[in-house]
Amino acid sequence: MTVLSIPDEDERGDLGAFIARVVRLDPAASARLRAGTSLGVDTVTAWASTPFDVLATRTVHGRVDPSDITTAANALLTALAVERSATVDPGAGGFWPGDLPPESGWSAVDVVPGSEIDAITERGLAVARENAGPLGPPASLLDQTVLTVSAAAGPTVKVPLRCLFALSGMGFVSGGEVRVSATDAWLRLDAHYGAVVRRRTLTLPLLV
Repeated sequence: MTVLSIPDEDERGDLGAFIARVVRLDPAASARLRAGTSLGVDTVTAWASTPFDVLATRTVHGRVDPSDITTAANALLTALAVERSATVDPGAGGFWPGDLPPESGWSAVDVVPGSEIDAITERGLAVARENAGPLGPPASLLDQTVLTVSAAAGPTVKVPLRCLFALSGMGFVSGGEVRVSATDAWLRLDAHYGAVVRRRTLTLPLLV
């Protein structure tokens, strides 16, 4: 039996809202729960797939046993929303599509105002609606670079449109700022309510 324990009611609500957004974007999404620690306190980091080929993630205080499980996001949502208990069975046996990013080795690149992220996303949505086909916007459009950031002594990072669509679709941006960080192989955008992560790729500029 798998066990997910989140003692704090507010944090259970946060995780439930996160998973609800995942299921709204993709009812067939997978969720992965991994145990960890932060400042000596047990944590659970939830990872979820999105239709934008971008991972979404949220960390809460709690425990999960086994320490790394994959489940259907809709099964996890049922456990969190229906049982409403500090300890639930999140299910197991789901398929996880690919690798997870590393826990260490990240470099802070830049901080972008949330209002700027929202404005770029709105322009991208307008372009996507004009170019959408039966299966939605083409991958070539989603892969276009819409934001380029760099640090004084760090990498230059190109952010594709699909990352901003995932950030917006998950409802992570609510004013404030978005922190951009990267490794040699991964890109991460942290906002107030969660983060999105994707492997870094070379793309061509779309919006100016």
